[in-house]
Amino acid sequence: MTVRRVALLTAGGFAPCLSSAVGGLIERYTEIDPTIEIIAYQHGYHGLLLGNKIIVDETARKAAGELHKFGGSPIGNSRVKLTNAADCVKRGLVKEGENPLTVAADQLKADGVDVLHTIGGDDTNTTAADLAAYLHENDYELTVVGLPKTIDNDVVPIRQSLGAWTAAEEAAHFAKNIIGEHRSGPRMLIVHEVMGRHCGWLTAAAAAKYREWVTTQKWVPSLGLSQERWDVHAVFVPELSVDIDAEAARLKTVMDEVGNVNIFLSEGAGVSEIVAQLEAAGEEVQRDPFGHVKLDTVNPGQWFAKQFAEKLGAEKVMVQKSGYYSRAAAANPEDLRLIKSMTDLAVEAALAGTPGVIGHDEENGDRLRAIEFPRIAGGKPFDVKQEWFGELLGAIGQPFDPDAAVAAH
Repeated sequence: MTVRRVALLTAGGFAPCLSSAVGGLIERYTEIDPTIEIIAYQHGYHGLLLGNKIIVDETARKAAGELHKFGGSPIGNSRVKLTNAADCVKRGLVKEGENPLTVAADQLKADGVDVLHTIGGDDTNTTAADLAAYLHENDYELTVVGLPKTIDNDVVPIRQSLGAWTAAEEAAHFAKNIIGEHRSGPRMLIVHEVMGRHCGWLTAAAAAKYREWVTTQKWVPSLGLSQERWDVHAVFVPELSVDIDAEAARLKTVMDEVGNVNIFLSEGAGVSEIVAQLEAAGEEVQRDPFGHVKLDTVNPGQWFAKQFAEKLGAEKVMVQKSGYYSRAAAANPEDLRLIKSMTDLAVEAALAGTPGVIGHDEENGDRLRAIEFPRIAGGKPFDVKQEWFGELLGAIGQPFDPDAAVAAH
């Protein structure tokens, strides 16, 4: 396959890998064949539908390495589903009666694109697969190679998504300052709400990372500076059902003895119960173009805080969300190494005409490869049977039955 022009786009929510992944792809193409033209659609599929693109010129190629130092996305993101025509019409991206897939395909044809690199989660990459299939049916061959971006780390069958390690580290750093508020008043309840719609991996990893810090500090209990007060007291994830009354009884003891309670909460924990409660009350629950509940409109953190505050006798309650702080960070060294290996393979796959999403295939010996699009899905549950998670809950005295929890999820 002869590749003359490559297009890049980033889509979905941010993760601490987008800027670096864009830079890595530009660097690798420039190393292998600087004659290959590179364009980037601004704000993902939004820009593709509107023909809003930039040309990666010589200056940008030479400076692409600078992108590894930044978070966010230099080319912009959006949430657009090409098979949701009504939403695309409503947003002015296509005209009434137009098929967004046709509009996108025509734009790619007009731009002479041979390879499309999509950097996003399961929605981004399955949308790319729909587009590639449509182009194939209409006699336009385009190789689509995706990179897995999500701080939730919940893409099937990919072992580790880009940006998730950094997001966990940043959420732990955020927690240090928020939990430092525990002496701003007596009987303080702090809820640290972490992103994670379906999967509790990020919440668990952030709590574990934070505890690594807690357990290595020198404490001065006689001055009130104690590990017990700074520690994690509960971790709630979607994969584990929460017995509010039982946990309230346990945490009430912590509050009485320590003087404060610190909870790490996945934003997806208890959402089905919250939505059912809201809809039973006649309230409309808002959803995005992909049908996902808009979590910021249901406020899981506030809901859990309300459930526990009275039962614990909390005098002051603080709910803080680390998501936007974490997801726009620059990639850490661990993620940078993963990004490098994946962007290099993405270019190799593209030049060979091999479509798919780059990742360590959990169903194929964890081998790094281009995974077939039909096998890509979101919502992979966090495996609560992992030893490190059991050790985390055991250390903070939180009981759970992993077998029952997995079966229920």
